Amino acid sequence: MSKFLTRLSLSAAVLVTTTSLALADFELNVLHFNDFHSRIEPINKYDSTCSAEDETEGKCFGGVARMKTAIDQRKAALDNVLLLSAGDNFQGSLFYTTYKGAAEAEFMDQLGLDAMVLGNHEFDDGDGVLATFVDKTTFPIIYGNALIGADSPLAGKMVEYVIKDMGTEKIAIIGAVTADTGELSSPSDSVLFIDPVLYLNDAVAAVKAAGATKIIALTHTGFSKDKEIAAQVDGVDLIIGGHSNTFLSNTSDKADGVYPVMMTGPSGNPVAIVTAYAHSKYLGEIKIIFDDDGNIKSAVGEPILLDASFKPNEAMVTRIAEMSAPIKEAMEVVVANATAPIDGDRKSCRAGECEMGNLVADAMLARVASQGIQMAIQNGGGLRASIDGGDVTMGEVVTVLPFQNTLSTFKLKGSDVVVALENGVSQIEEGGGRFPQVAGLKFTVNTAKPAGERISDLMVSMDGKFVPLDETATYGVVSNNFMRAGGDGYKVFATDGMEAYDYGPGLEDVVANYLSQNTPYKPFIDGRITLVSMEPEAEMKDAARTEETAASDTEMVKDAVVSEVKKVEAAVEETAMAAKTHVVTAGDNLWDLAKKYLGDGTRWGEIAKANPSNNPKKLDVGTELTIPAK
Repeated sequence: MSKFLTRLSLSAAVLVTTTSLALADFELNVLHFNDFHSRIEPINKYDSTCSAEDETEGKCFGGVARMKTAIDQRKAALDNVLLLSAGDNFQGSLFYTTYKGAAEAEFMDQLGLDAMVLGNHEFDDGDGVLATFVDKTTFPIIYGNALIGADSPLAGKMVEYVIKDMGTEKIAIIGAVTADTGELSSPSDSVLFIDPVLYLNDAVAAVKAAGATKIIALTHTGFSKDKEIAAQVDGVDLIIGGHSNTFLSNTSDKADGVYPVMMTGPSGNPVAIVTAYAHSKYLGEIKIIFDDDGNIKSAVGEPILLDASFKPNEAMVTRIAEMSAPIKEAMEVVVANATAPIDGDRKSCRAGECEMGNLVADAMLARVASQGIQMAIQNGGGLRASIDGGDVTMGEVVTVLPFQNTLSTFKLKGSDVVVALENGVSQIEEGGGRFPQVAGLKFTVNTAKPAGERISDLMVSMDGKFVPLDETATYGVVSNNFMRAGGDGYKVFATDGMEAYDYGPGLEDVVANYLSQNTPYKPFIDGRITLVSMEPEAEMKDAARTEETAASDTEMVKDAVVSEVKKVEAAVEETAMAAKTHVVTAGDNLWDLAKKYLGDGTRWGEIAKANPSNNPKKLDVGTELTIPAK
C-alpha cells in the first residue's frame, strides 16, 4: 500500500474514532427563569412597569411578550432544549392583584414550559387560588418537598417530579421550595414542607429507580441553600435556582458570581448551579456536555438580557392590552377614607417626619410585627405623592408607591441601626430621598452637626414602651427591597443585615390593606422624629437640662435588662429539657406530634430532621421516633 493510502486509512480511522467519541457525549440545553413576579408588562431599569414613552425609546426590558420571542428564537437554534421556571410567578404587579393567577397561567402556558416548581409566593392567596392556576395550565408543576393533605384543593393536581425522554437519555427534573414557605406565605394547614436537602436525597433515589440518567434540581430555595444542596445531595447534575433573585454572569460587574457556579457533589462529581435574577429581565441559558460516563464535561452559558433587541410577540401584546382594561378599573376601587389630606410632598418627607411617612412605616411594621420585628425604616424618596381627604382609591395608593417594592425583613445590630439612620439624615440639605420615615423608633436630628454625627436620643419601642436603643443588641427591621439591597446609601442593610427576606408582599398592597383596616384614617405627626439646629454651646446647655432625667433613664434600662435576663434564663431552662422518644401509633403524623411535644405543629420538620431514616410522608406503626428538645 502507498504511503498516501496508508495515511488516508489512518486518517479515516482517527476520524471514525473521534466521531464515535463525540457521539458518546450528550448535549443538554436548558433555558430558565425565576421569580417572574407577575411582570406581564415590560419593566424599566427599576424593575417596575415601563411607561409607553420608555418602550418607544427602547428603554424597557422583559415582559412576557418579549420573553416569548426570546424563548422561541433560542429553541429554534438549539437541540435537546428544556424550558424551566424556578417558581414565584405570582405577586408583584396589578395583573396578579386583578386576576389572581389567571393571567400568569395563560401566558406561562404559551411559553411552552417543560416544568415549573412551586415558589413560596404561589401560596400567597391560599391553596384555592393556586389550585385554580394549576387547573388553567397544561405544563407539569412540581410540588417537590411539599406534603399536600387530601383535604387541600391542591391534592392530586401536581407532580412530584418529571422525567423527559431525550433519545437514549432520561432527564429527571426534581424540585423543592423553601422550607419556611409556611411562614413566608399562606398555605393551608394541610400543606407542610420538608427540608429540601432531606427531601431531594430521597427524590434522587426515586428518579434513578425510574430510569433517570441525568438529574436536574429545580429549586426555589435561594442561592445559599442551592450550594448546600449541591454539596449534600448525591446524584444531582444541575441546579436551576430561584428565591434569592441572585444574578450570575460572566460579563457583568454587578453579578453576584460567575455563570454557572461549579461545585463538587458528595461523590466527587461536578454540579453546576445557575439562576437568572428576576422580574423577566433575563432568560438564563446553560449548555451542559456530559461525557460517556454521564459526568459533566463542560458547562457554559450566560443569562440573556431581554432588552429592546427582542421584539415582543405581537399576539401577546394585543392580549395584554385587552387584559389591562380591568386593571384601570381596579385603580378606581375605594379602599378607605381619609379624614384629611395625607401629606406626602417631597419637601416634607425628605426633610423630616411627614404624615405619609408615618402611614407607610406604621403599615409596614403592623404587617410583620408578629414576626419579631421592632422597627420600620422607609426612604422618604419612595413616597411620590400626597392623598386628598375623602375616599382613597387603589390608584392613589399606587401613585404614592409606584415602584412595586416589596417588604424586606432582616435583623440588624443596634450599632448598625445608628449607621443606617445617620445615612438617612446625611442629605437633608440637598433634599436627598434617603431621609428615613420610621415606626417603632424615636430620635433627634441635629442638622447643625456634620453628616454621620447627627442622631441622638435614639429610642426603640419594646413591649409598648420606648427605651434607649442598645447598640450591642440585635433588632428586627422591616424596610423595602430597594433599601435592603443598599439603595439610597443604606449599604449597611446589604452588608450587615442578617436572616434577610426581601420578597414579602408589595408595599402598595400592605398600605392599602392597612388603610382599609383603619378607616377612616386620620393623618398625624406624633414627634417620632425631632429636628433641631443647635450650635455646640446650646447643645451643652440642653444636655445639662436633661441630666436630671438620666437617673430615671438608667433605672428604666436596668428594668429592661432584668426582664431580658429572666427571658434568657427561661429559654436556657427550656432548652435543657431532655429529648424524648415516641412510639408511632395508628393515625400519627408529624404535624400532630410537633404540636403535642413542641407546642407548634409547624415545627414538624425538626422531628423529621431528627429522624432522617424515617419517611415523613409515611410513619410506620411501632417505629420509635426521637423528639428533639422543646
